[in-house]
Amino acid sequence: MLQVSKFWLPPLVVAVAVLRSVPVEAATPVKRPADPPPKIEITDEARQAAQSSNAFAFDLYAQLRRQDGNLFYSPASISTALAMTYAGAAGGTGRQMAEVLHFDQADEPLHSGFGTLGRLLNAQNRGVRLQMANRIWGAKGYPFSPDFLAATREHYGADLLQLNFAQPEPSRQTINRWVEQQTAGKIQNLVPPGAVGPDTRLVLTNAIYFHGAWQDEFWKNATRPAPFRRTETEQRRIPLMHRSGHFGYSETKDVQVLTLPYVGGELSMVIMLPKEIAGLEKLESQLTAKNLDAWISSQDSKLVQVFLPKFKVTSQFSLAQTLRSMGMELAFSGEADFSRMSSAEDLMLSEVIHKAFVDVNEEGTEAAAATAVIAPKAAAVREPEKPVEFRADHPFVFLIRDNRTQAVLFLGRLLDPPAN
Repeated sequence: MLQVSKFWLPPLVVAVAVLRSVPVEAATPVKRPADPPPKIEITDEARQAAQSSNAFAFDLYAQLRRQDGNLFYSPASISTALAMTYAGAAGGTGRQMAEVLHFDQADEPLHSGFGTLGRLLNAQNRGVRLQMANRIWGAKGYPFSPDFLAATREHYGADLLQLNFAQPEPSRQTINRWVEQQTAGKIQNLVPPGAVGPDTRLVLTNAIYFHGAWQDEFWKNATRPAPFRRTETEQRRIPLMHRSGHFGYSETKDVQVLTLPYVGGELSMVIMLPKEIAGLEKLESQLTAKNLDAWISSQDSKLVQVFLPKFKVTSQFSLAQTLRSMGMELAFSGEADFSRMSSAEDLMLSEVIHKAFVDVNEEGTEAAAATAVIAPKAAAVREPEKPVEFRADHPFVFLIRDNRTQAVLFLGRLLDPPAN
């Protein structure tokens, strides 16, 4: 009986995210097409895909918050890349992935939901630019399952491009160039040297890019250096932006929640600010998709004096061990079952890499993210009112979400902003 050997699987590069504010000279509205794009119906499957992604987003945050410093990533990018990977998983491997990723639909509605969600995001054109792209990079001549390729092409628009992984550096550069192009140059060198090699069989990539202006810009001449109180005894001076206006606002005994919409109103940044300087840890322990929905659904339009740092954050980390600890052990082991990708030999995952960048200023926000999965062989108008003060001069959590589906596209925290 022929024994099929297991080989080491090069890193599954699963996510890169970039978010930066729009420079003044770049704040020109995105050109609109001559004809409006066809309206994308928000299906129950798309809503469920968003809910699954959000549940996973906060599970993942609970793991990543243990790291020191600032944090930023794209749950939408990671979930989409892993959903494509899940299309090739079987047996216990598939069951573990479904549990960790909160996939509780049958395959067809699951992938249809993620496909509709992707098309919905790409249909944005009212003063913002939002796009998501997927691509599969396969080893030249490798026999992938036609059903796997059909599913990823139909639902994710992910065409297969064959590469000669026996020449790893040109292959790596080709993938990185695509990611860089899809993220307007904001994500570079996603796949690091050594991540692909002769035993690589498959790399799945997702890239997401967002460029939008605030619906109500901050007053540029009102930005002033001010202390950011990292702890009760530690602070540093940073640029603190300011404006007042009516915004979605709610609060509990522990946290203030503010929604800042982008032009068009379909996308927003949500900021969760602890009332206590040392309240971040308590807030993070309360971060769930259910609590987020409750905080946002209870918001009223309030007159708010907003003080928000002008900041940049970069994050890069490996997610392989994190996903293992969340319950996805089989996918990264010699017992992995990705037989729905190919029956030629046993495959396994080896790595998930995420890279993210955020830059927020007075005009707006630009965001991008990319995910690559590498699978080698296995081894209302109101009367005048007293304004609420929202002074984000101490650590807080923030996210960017699609208001129609409630999908969290980007998620992070500002703990230690760079000094002015």
